[in-house]
Parts: sequence; structure tokens; C-alpha cells
Amino acid sequence: MKTLDILTAISFGNKKNWQQAQLFLFRIACTLLLVISLPLLLKAADVLPEFSEKYLAAAEKKHGAGAKSRMQAWSRLISENRAKPELEKLDLVNSFFNKVPYYSDQKHWGRKDYWATPAEMLATNGGDCEDYAIAKYFTLVALGVDNSKLKITYVKAITEAHMVLTYYSKPDAIPLVLDNMIPHIKPANQRPDLKPIYAFNGDGMWLVKSQQLGRVGSSGNIRFWREMKSRMGKEF
Repeated sequence: MKTLDILTAISFGNKKNWQQAQLFLFRIACTLLLVISLPLLLKAADVLPEFSEKYLAAAEKKHGAGAKSRMQAWSRLISENRAKPELEKLDLVNSFFNKVPYYSDQKHWGRKDYWATPAEMLATNGGDCEDYAIAKYFTLVALGVDNSKLKITYVKAITEAHMVLTYYSKPDAIPLVLDNMIPHIKPANQRPDLKPIYAFNGDGMWLVKSQQLGRVGSSGNIRFWREMKSRMGKEF
């Protein structure tokens, strides 16, 4: 149907074209709704659960009063720092989670490999490398950092597998490395002890070669990532 016919139908009540005009406008409305909603739907997987009293009380009941107080401190970190510059947010989040004691998955969870949600990490007051990286990622997204700037990165640290969070101020920038093994954030070119292998976030997965990212698929293909996200908001 031509645009002129639509305008005529709307302006003069042309009965012949009115139904077609209604259908056309409905389709436009649906398209606009999809365009507006799609970015939110794509990022829905990166949204933390609400810090409701019910949620906090459930954490306290399962893991003790310390669990609730640590999660309340986490909630304040997010609510009080959204207006801060991004580099300051990185420092705040890195410092906050690096205070959590390190435990291997075997010792902490009785499993060879377990990716905890940020709430599980804080409630139980322990985690290993991927738990620090995941918690920092979700918290920075909650603070308003675009998730396209953040990659959870699997690296070889000397001879051991390790995981860190990397921050790209722009796509071709040398990333900053947020690591639980050291207190300070450093650019990747100042971390010769780390060899990046692959990286991922809520939107995809990349191979890292010579500090260049090559997209290879969806992070949904990573079983531990998928299972961790399925537990978020239902930990307690």
C-alpha cells in the first residue's frame, strides 16, 4: 500500500483503504517496539537479580548473617557509584571483589570445576579465578559500563590456566586487566606473565591472537557459563 493512500485513508476516512492503513500502522508499531526492545532483550542475560529483602533474607538463612551484610555492601557499591567515571568504577569493583578469600572449587564446592554466581561467591565468602572475573563483569555492567567493553578472558598464567576480566576503552585499545592475583589494574602489555587464549561476555565468544579478537560464536556454548546464569536469582 502506498504512503499517499495511507495518508488519504487517515485524513479523509477512505473506507476502501482504512483497513489496510490500520494493518500497515500496526506493523510499523510492532517493528518500532522490536527495535526499541531488542537491545534490552540482548542484555537481559547480563542483569543482576534484584536485591530484595526476600532475596537477602534467603541468603542470610542459608549462609548466615555475614552473607547478608556482604551482599548489602555489594548493593551499596552499585547504587552509590553509577555516576563515577569508568576507570574509578573499575578500581572500586576490582578492590571490592579481590577482598573475597580465594578457594579452589574442590575445597569450596567439592567439585573439580564450578562457576559461582556473584551472589554465591559473596554469600559463601570464597571463590576462584573465574568467580572473581564473573562477579566483576556483572557488577560493572550493573554500574553502567557497556558490556561490549568487558571480556571475561581465559589466559595461561605461567603454566596454569587462569581467568581475568579485561576492559577495552575502545575496540582496538590495549585492554586493562582486572586480576584477583594482584591488587592493581594494569594494561595487558604490562602483564607478560599472562597469555590470552579466548574471551567471552554475554554477547559472544572470541579467540585472542596477538591481542586481536576474532569472534568464534556464542558464549551460550560454554556449559559452565550457561549453568551459572541459569542459577542467578535462584541461589537461595
